Amino acid sequence: MPTRTLTFAALCLLLACRPGAMTMPDRPHNEGATGAPAASEAPKSAFAYPVSKRGEVVDDYHGTKVADPYRWLEEPDAPDTRTWIEAQNKLTFDYLGGIAERELIKARLTKLWNYERYGLPVREGGRVFFSKNDGLQNQSVIYTADSLKGEPRVLLDPNTLSADGTVALSGGAYSHDGKLYAYGLASAGSDWQEWRVREVATGKDLPDLVKWVKFSGASWTRDGKGFFYSRYDEPSADKALQAKNEFQKLYYHRLGTTQAEDLLIYERKDKPKWGYNGGVSDDGRYLVISVWEGSADKNAVFHVDLKPGVGKGKVVELLPKFDGQYSFIDNDGPVFYFMANTGAPRGKVIAIDTRKPDAADPASWKTLVPEAAETLRGVSLVGGRLFANYLKDAHSQVKVFKLDGKLERELALPGIGSANGFGGKKKDKDLFYAYTSFTSPSTIYRLDIASGKSEVYRQPKVDFDPTQYETSQVFFTSKDGTKVPMFLAHKKGIAKDGNNPTYLYGYGGFNAAITPYFSVADLTWMEMGGVLAVANLRGGGEYGEAWHEAGTKLKKQNVFDDFIGAAEFLIADKITSPSKLAIGGRSNGGLLVGAAITQRPELFAAALPGVGVMDMLRFHKFTIGWAWVPDYGSSDDPQQFKALYAYSPLHNLKPGTKYPATLVYTADHDDRVVPGHSFKFTAAMQAAQAGDSPVLIRIDVKAGHGAGKPTTKVIEEWADLWGFLVKSLGMKVG
Repeated sequence: MPTRTLTFAALCLLLACRPGAMTMPDRPHNEGATGAPAASEAPKSAFAYPVSKRGEVVDDYHGTKVADPYRWLEEPDAPDTRTWIEAQNKLTFDYLGGIAERELIKARLTKLWNYERYGLPVREGGRVFFSKNDGLQNQSVIYTADSLKGEPRVLLDPNTLSADGTVALSGGAYSHDGKLYAYGLASAGSDWQEWRVREVATGKDLPDLVKWVKFSGASWTRDGKGFFYSRYDEPSADKALQAKNEFQKLYYHRLGTTQAEDLLIYERKDKPKWGYNGGVSDDGRYLVISVWEGSADKNAVFHVDLKPGVGKGKVVELLPKFDGQYSFIDNDGPVFYFMANTGAPRGKVIAIDTRKPDAADPASWKTLVPEAAETLRGVSLVGGRLFANYLKDAHSQVKVFKLDGKLERELALPGIGSANGFGGKKKDKDLFYAYTSFTSPSTIYRLDIASGKSEVYRQPKVDFDPTQYETSQVFFTSKDGTKVPMFLAHKKGIAKDGNNPTYLYGYGGFNAAITPYFSVADLTWMEMGGVLAVANLRGGGEYGEAWHEAGTKLKKQNVFDDFIGAAEFLIADKITSPSKLAIGGRSNGGLLVGAAITQRPELFAAALPGVGVMDMLRFHKFTIGWAWVPDYGSSDDPQQFKALYAYSPLHNLKPGTKYPATLVYTADHDDRVVPGHSFKFTAAMQAAQAGDSPVLIRIDVKAGHGAGKPTTKVIEEWADLWGFLVKSLGMKVG
């Protein structure tokens, strides 16, 4: 039962990300500027954009006056905002509808997406559970069987829960005996979840209902009588979208009772920003509580002895100092195994005897697997071995250790890719893992633990020839001399003539590592002759905590410098040119794109900022935005305000600038990065644009930050994004 710290990566901004003095770029705006021109000085544009009225709001940040004329767009359901959304969508979809290649792209996306894909099998109580999507189903279906070779049957089909596929499975947990399935549902992309319980034998739901759950899973007690979960207080109806998510509480729900009767396990009224992940150890003896605070990588760990009964044991603050990141792996009685980075920025495996009075003192810990040159990203204890998943230059390396820390073997992986899974129990004789790369769809392997031999268990068949593509890794030099890796994937034999349409993707935050992945959308891009470039920027977790911290707070500019350095490398190496280069990113990556086009607009032909954090002065005032302060800093702090104001995309738009063709995309009810970020940025950029390139916004409805989006919506979105780039870069398709 590995308990993972909830970082920004886990929350997707919950992005995924720290110190030093940042050199400020030259400020293009005068004190009090907003980045948008006054109506009287609006530059002429080739597009007739909808009118975005300008208000008179001005904020004072430590003596600096900052106007916020589009503050009214922060209210997504206000009549004026709804009118604005309708007008912007009409302009955008009229434009996209005129791109002839769009239908060809959509048809190819649909054909490629139509392949059978499976999730990793889970075994509980002698039963097997797995997810499967036949191809174009909006949501994957949960199946169960009495063995790996048994005939599967449907346990839960989310596609039957809504006509348009916008109700999605957001989490699930099987009881130890395999008889019950607790599952969370989210509607229209919201982070809010409702949890129910289904009997595996009958496929029927029990009356139990748990609501107002966010950023939490469920963990059953070993007797199957109930589960632990975390929730927030119910917000008022008019604040459910934007209300701050504070004062999370850890509860136990006993089957057959109402949520009002749930047992409060832990709360801290003096710590509004603390959140809790509660998980039961595999032996059922302990509740292990990971305490998180925003996106900070440091967490605390508490535990409760469940032997006296739920609610009767004392909460023991085992590791209370928030002095490192601790991920619970498993336990041998009172000895707990953790993956930790305390004193080891790239990670190590330790054992802590919880009976010792000095258990919180690192001097009392036993190091099982010391820090390595590679970055440790995950550990599981299965079949009496420790399976350690490392990153070596941003791709997977898996090592197997005995419990005494002795290296037994390194798994042979098919190539430069990503491996995940490796779950199971101490006495299992085999386990499952998945491997994927930019040109290899996720293949599931079954590993015999004793021999170390792997065999293919499930391998999808996609309508393309992977031998026609190649992946390489290059290293470029950023502005301050730092070497930064980047993956390149494309058709074999491309000419280095500067004429290749190239899509540069990045994230660079919250300790999230961007490793090789398979994407139907990216494959379609490569089929059209495009180059996919994925940069592993600072702020991420590719090289441990030091790499992460080098792209946070006062050093956030390093992330943008890395991204710009990646673009300059692609141009200098004649892979592409500014007229053929597009950039994209989502969430924290949307911020990245916004900063890049405001700092170096001439470097790119097109940009796709998705669900981005664009107003860096107010992000912490909505939903879970406060949790991103450990990575970004806060405008409430004078020094951090200066750094944020220097790069905040909304506040660095300059009237009269020729910006690249830009398609902002968001959802009208994103309750993680609220859509006001994208709305305000678009209004300001449309007013500032002096060039002929379009500045458009695509606003999805009945959708959120992206999780659980139905397949039909995903295909529509990518057809629009690639269609926009095809037109903007002058590509030939078909």
